[in-house]
Amino acid sequence: MTSNAPNHASATRNDMDPKTPIIALEDVRKIFLTEDVETHALSGIHLDIAAGEFVSITGPSGCGKSTLLSLLGLLDEPNGGRYRFKGRAVEGLRANERAQVRNQEIGFIFQAFNLIGDMSVADNVGLPLTYRDGISKADREARVARALERVGMAHRMRHYPAQLSGGQQQRVAVARALVGEPAILLADEPTGNLDSHNAESVMELLGELHAQGSTLCMVTHDPRFAELAERRIYMFDGRIVDEETMHRLRHEEERRMRALLGGRRVAEEAR
Repeated sequence: MTSNAPNHASATRNDMDPKTPIIALEDVRKIFLTEDVETHALSGIHLDIAAGEFVSITGPSGCGKSTLLSLLGLLDEPNGGRYRFKGRAVEGLRANERAQVRNQEIGFIFQAFNLIGDMSVADNVGLPLTYRDGISKADREARVARALERVGMAHRMRHYPAQLSGGQQQRVAVARALVGEPAILLADEPTGNLDSHNAESVMELLGELHAQGSTLCMVTHDPRFAELAERRIYMFDGRIVDEETMHRLRHEEERRMRALLGGRRVAEEAR
């Protein structure tokens, strides 16, 4: 981290013992039950994310990327395995304790921005702080101003979401994730609703935040943006695989699909 990094940066490399990962998963599993169907969304996930890392999670649709991110963000619970957040076991936390960890330790960046239309930019960014005790109005306003300054949107703080472009809305959403100075930022397809220009701008912003010391974990289907992370996690059918295995499995799946479509065409022509 550079010596001139802001001292308010979230999740800096100096915030905790570097030997203790922020996130540590051991043999984590997630199963969804619908009537008589049992879907193994995640199988035997082992994953550590250290302070200051920028990690991308990528893979084909339905491979379990977003399910994994939901577990990391304590929005859902695994059916098995162990999850430790900053050294603390979280599997047995009560609902209010999980909510407290989410509010104080995790910043979320969503594909759809999730800004509230009838609230100003400043009020949207400050919303997570209203759920914390002991923060004065002056302190909240100062934190909001700092967060908006970091993402280059301080000049828009009195505007409303409808007055902003998609790229600007996502920058505001990033500021909202930053305002509470969380231990980690979790981004679920942060460029999915943006055109190429705005997508590149948002990725540049995330890169700058990482350079300032922020810890990021990003889910993306776009291999170009996945490559910008310093570490890439590949998923296929609910499992973490290496890059070579990922490409082999995708090639096999594409070959099966071509064979299936070819068989259908032959059957239709024979009718």
